[in-house]
Amino acid sequence: MYTSVELMKYIIVTGGVLSGLGKGITSSSAGLLLQCAGYKVTAVKMDPYLNVDAGTMNPYEHGEVFVMKDGAEVDLDLGNYERFLHCNLTSEHNITTGKVYKKVIEKERHGDYLGQTVQIIPHVVREIVDGMRKAAEDSKADICMVEFGGTVGDIESMPFMEAGRLLSREEGKENVMYIHTTLVPVVGSVGEQKTKPTQHSIKELQGLGIRPDIIVGRSNDMLDEDIAAKIAFFADIPREAVISAPDAQSIYDVPLMFLEQGLHELIEKRLGLKTKKPDVTKWKDFAKRVSNGGDEVEIALIGKYTALKDSYISHKESLRYAGAVLGCRVKIRWIEAPDLEDSGTIKELEGVNGVLVPGGFGNRGAEGKIMSAKWAREQNIPYLGVCFGFQLATIEFARNVLGLKGANSAELDPKSPHPVVNILPEQEGVDDMGATMRLGDHDVNLSKGKARSLYGKDTISERHRHRYEINPEYIDRIEAKGLKYTGRDLSGRRMEILELEKHPYFVASQFHPEFKSRPDEPSPLHLGLVKAALTHKKG
Repeated sequence: MYTSVELMKYIIVTGGVLSGLGKGITSSSAGLLLQCAGYKVTAVKMDPYLNVDAGTMNPYEHGEVFVMKDGAEVDLDLGNYERFLHCNLTSEHNITTGKVYKKVIEKERHGDYLGQTVQIIPHVVREIVDGMRKAAEDSKADICMVEFGGTVGDIESMPFMEAGRLLSREEGKENVMYIHTTLVPVVGSVGEQKTKPTQHSIKELQGLGIRPDIIVGRSNDMLDEDIAAKIAFFADIPREAVISAPDAQSIYDVPLMFLEQGLHELIEKRLGLKTKKPDVTKWKDFAKRVSNGGDEVEIALIGKYTALKDSYISHKESLRYAGAVLGCRVKIRWIEAPDLEDSGTIKELEGVNGVLVPGGFGNRGAEGKIMSAKWAREQNIPYLGVCFGFQLATIEFARNVLGLKGANSAELDPKSPHPVVNILPEQEGVDDMGATMRLGDHDVNLSKGKARSLYGKDTISERHRHRYEINPEYIDRIEAKGLKYTGRDLSGRRMEILELEKHPYFVASQFHPEFKSRPDEPSPLHLGLVKAALTHKKG
């Protein structure tokens, strides 16, 4: 039962010293504790880059592009929010500099500013504040977690910091608080924790008119007592308001660490909320299971951005959730698809219990992924293809079972004699790359097969992100050879799921099941893969 509050409360999470400290995990963990205490929580992510959204970014730039139900292509931190808070967010919940400037310029061109000189202050800052407020209010939440991307002191972050200060003035200081996540490094052979970077970060924040209420200190270990006291003294906050965020066995242990240090009580007291201990029984059980499975299975993930594991974070977490449900540990063997092409062999795949080929674009690594699909098909190794992995599995089957020489995708080879994967009709002539794909939730009808058994229903709704589809001209020939399309869109024209007859588990989907995977409800297709991998291992 949620506890309603009279006025919306905002918790702004900032970061100092360097990026990648875990502001998103701090925000998600704090939000989870408040949710477990009975409050309705939502989340907003501020990204100071000039891109309108993350959709056109190379994964090496910012990690995985996460897709929300309304088709918004966003930063991977929004995925963490959805998984931790078990919610479905929308484009409103990701505010970028590009999105803000685009709105301001459109208003200026439309004459909405009535001849004013348009400036960062007040116009850009006002747009940011209004965006925060609208996302929070539309969610009908009690508490809105707001993560400011980037690092305090970044030039591009300045308007957002000013917006945070303005929000506090307009909403009232009793309704807006600040949590600052900062690095406390260990320097030298003696292993001494150093506070100087944190001091500079706090000073920079205070110079912008923001006084943090809580400091979260990231370090290898718990903060030494004298170090925590020193940080508290410098920040002019109580000692108990300095929270340690040491390295954890998994990110799912972080909320429990914060609970032990009373983070929820600090927030409740600062915002004038009723003090209520969070009920984390279910979360504690999950955190234990996700880190302490029994049997280990190894899944090969065939990608082309594997040097940055965050490029496939939703798949990684989906496999972990499946392992937690099945009582096993899932080890991922990260394999670069271009390496398979260069070597011309699949030796790197030998010994794995399953294969996952995720989404992607372009020629680089495509043939390596096709090699992986062929090996899994011929050797009866459990296989899951997602989006591009779905299309490439079809191409492999057309080439090697149907004997269609040169079969390919029109994306990869426009002159292919057999374009078994072709561009979506509505995508023809589209020049703009941003937010123009088939995106977001779309319904899928399931016919008899493994997928319907795993989902337990005839119609599902899953998230999409693609420009190409299986060419309907080849469907009959493909199905006649045993590769069945057991999932189709409501029109029946678009293929959504394929399954190979007489194979232990050869399943692929045009949609991205990983985006709806949750700790207590893993993606059914990932669950099926891990279950089949367990069976394969046991022989």
